Amino acid sequence: MAALKNSTLCTYGIFLTLTFCYSAMATRYSSQAIKGAYFPSWAQDFTPSSINTKLFTHIYYAFLIPNNVTFKFGIEHTEALLLVNFTSTLHAKKPPVKTLFSVGGGDTYGLPLFSQLASDSWSRSNFIHSSIEVARNFGFDGIDLDWEFPKNPQDMVNLAVLLKEWRVEVEKEAAATGRPPLLLSAAVYYSADMSLDGPARAYPSASISKNLDWINVMAYDYHGGWDTSATGAHAALFDPTSNVSSSYGLGSWIRSGVPRSKLIMGLPLYGRTWKLKDPTLHGIGAPAIGVGPGSDGTGVLTFAEVVKFNRDNKSKVVYDLTTVSVYSVAGANWIGYDDTTSVTVKIGYARGLGLRGYFFWAVNDDYKWRISKTASHLWSL
Repeated sequence: MAALKNSTLCTYGIFLTLTFCYSAMATRYSSQAIKGAYFPSWAQDFTPSSINTKLFTHIYYAFLIPNNVTFKFGIEHTEALLLVNFTSTLHAKKPPVKTLFSVGGGDTYGLPLFSQLASDSWSRSNFIHSSIEVARNFGFDGIDLDWEFPKNPQDMVNLAVLLKEWRVEVEKEAAATGRPPLLLSAAVYYSADMSLDGPARAYPSASISKNLDWINVMAYDYHGGWDTSATGAHAALFDPTSNVSSSYGLGSWIRSGVPRSKLIMGLPLYGRTWKLKDPTLHGIGAPAIGVGPGSDGTGVLTFAEVVKFNRDNKSKVVYDLTTVSVYSVAGANWIGYDDTTSVTVKIGYARGLGLRGYFFWAVNDDYKWRISKTASHLWSL
């Protein structure tokens, strides 16, 4: 217990140091802070009315996907009802929050949809006009692009053109209707440069800076079920052995020229699990033989499920100072995740960098909203 208390005091001290050392920079963006979260539309046990809007400023409906031939959105009756309920419920809450719908998502990873869409003026135009129409018809405040991920340098060039044309049409529509311009954001890789599943390429930072209101940097999923040989901190703030960390990724976006006021740090509200090869060896990087608990078979647990698993199995919980992450162990089961302790340090780090805010994947925190409350409170200090 003493060790845990000392660790908590150390963590809080780091947070205060980061916050006050950069207080002028943090204050600069405080009035415009973004506290976002994605709402997984398929979550059967969670509804828009369940969201505590005191803790957020923006909620993203995940996901809508355009037709892969026309590149327009076809909204069926059932989904239309969900969209209307989403925006009307969250706008009527006290306080209300801004709503965006997110296009794409993890299910589109590896598909040619966005590459084809962005490569031609006709398909870009269809997509852009259809996205604006959907946003206005269903009462959204903006649109978020979740292209996971551009595969080559030409995709990045085409993405720049898409963003430029999108911004032009959004401004044109706002001028014609007298309404505020729709917000435009994008969920992006943790780093401004990537070589994931393809040649080295860099995001079009100049176009992003000019045409998007902000980007949601997905600072998580560094390790997972695709590598079952060893445990990993899947949202490590620091990694002394590689560049696969949030500190490196956020730094790369800053170096690329994207303004800090347009950078939003991603935080995971879920854990990734492994099955240990030897339960006596349970540190980060310990040998593993497969994924651990997770109802979908991918070794993923929501934060609420992690809390329940730890309680039911009397798990040993360890805070790792090196990576700023948490893991729990119960027998051969190993879960890596973020809790209020690691999130405290991450919020301090993001504010110290002068970032605009943070977002969660996904909004369904545990029933006490522990992590969301921690993040919201600390960003408001």
